[in-house]
Amino acid sequence: MTQLQKKGQTGPRFFIYILGLLIMSLGIVLLIKADLGATPWDVLHVGLYYQMGLSIGSWSIIVGFIILASAAVILKEWPQIGAFMNMVLVGVFIDMFFLLPFLQTPEELIGKMVMFIIGIIINAYGMGIYISAKFGAGPRDSLMIAVSTKTGMKIRNVRAVMEIFVLSAGWLLGGPIFWGTILYGLAVGPLAGFTLPQCQLVTDRWLANLKVKKAEFEQSETHSKRGASL
Repeated sequence: MTQLQKKGQTGPRFFIYILGLLIMSLGIVLLIKADLGATPWDVLHVGLYYQMGLSIGSWSIIVGFIILASAAVILKEWPQIGAFMNMVLVGVFIDMFFLLPFLQTPEELIGKMVMFIIGIIINAYGMGIYISAKFGAGPRDSLMIAVSTKTGMKIRNVRAVMEIFVLSAGWLLGGPIFWGTILYGLAVGPLAGFTLPQCQLVTDRWLANLKVKKAEFEQSETHSKRGASL
């Protein structure tokens, strides 16, 4: 898809972007609510919440702002607008889902495991959907790319170092680390490898169909106007 095509479909792509962030945020909340260990970044956010108050979503935004500022300093350029939207909206959506009264931690282990597995899948599909809109990387991915660009390290190595550092900081703050944290780390890569191309394919087809329908509608309108003028 060319840059021109993308610019011509900002509205539909923005809808996909918001939908993806909403779904990804639900996955994050399910993982935290399952109480089997959060993702590395959410271990940090929850740890900060335990120690300093505010809300988990607020800490997601604050940490995201610090990360974006760091990426901007490293690359000496302003981050994409999509990174700013990601930073704010994910934090807002997380707090929104935490307010839902029916999203509670199950009492039985089997219920927690089911919630955790569903959370991983929803989180992966949310990532795939929002990335497929091509509105730019989120704050954490922006920093990962910036460090990789500056140092020449491979993306996966930069990610590993970042997540080990974040996980350690979150653990020191009392964040929820359990076997689910390790399971997420092992599962998210393969899942993302499946959901990202799948979501991109669906998004590209939907946008292409919208473009065809728009062209057909405009052609029909043109013929109607010509017929009326005769």
